[in-house]
Amino acid sequence: MLLPLVFGKGLLLGLAIAAPVGPIGILCIRRTLTQGRVIGFISGCGAATADAFYGTIAAFGLSTFSNFLVTYTTLLQLLGGCFLCYLGLKTFFSKSLTPPSALTPSPSHPLTPNSPPVHLLSAYTTTLVLTLTNPATILSFLAIFAGLGITQSDYLQSVTLVSGVFSGSLLWWLVLVSGVAYLRSRLTPQHLTRFNSFSSKGFGLIIVGFGVVALVASIRS
Repeated sequence: MLLPLVFGKGLLLGLAIAAPVGPIGILCIRRTLTQGRVIGFISGCGAATADAFYGTIAAFGLSTFSNFLVTYTTLLQLLGGCFLCYLGLKTFFSKSLTPPSALTPSPSHPLTPNSPPVHLLSAYTTTLVLTLTNPATILSFLAIFAGLGITQSDYLQSVTLVSGVFSGSLLWWLVLVSGVAYLRSRLTPQHLTRFNSFSSKGFGLIIVGFGVVALVASIRS
């Protein structure tokens, strides 16, 4: 199989995996609205890194590690559910640190954030950990790689496909964050303040909901 074709398939695969709106997507949207495009995109990079990590395991047939992840799926789901509940409650109870009058437009940042800042490292690691606590993803990669005829014996094709997956995932987060940032730039300071207050409750409850679902799934299994 030609390498550009393999990369293209990986790109589409990365887009397909990243695109469904879940807790990571909600978190990135929320952070983009309140903290800006950079924080939102860095959050997406954490999820893309985890996708590439699982893709690497599937591509190179690291059976020992994949078996370990599958064996401890329940525990990882439990940890991920607890972490989601924590992030959801933290978002729900977050308070504005800046009064509405202090919000002023600027050329590079149309609206100044109106909630506690998230550091780049924290933005990256939280989404990385959340995505890694979903080991069922590796089963999807194993099935897809087998369907595409990519085996661990074909090193170059494996590397190319994983690179495509990472690039596709990054592309999705860039498109999502850019779209949200564009809408954010159209909000007045007063509208952003009101939306920030509303979204902290709404997005917080949604993230907690995902956490509860994960906890219930881990308990049932």
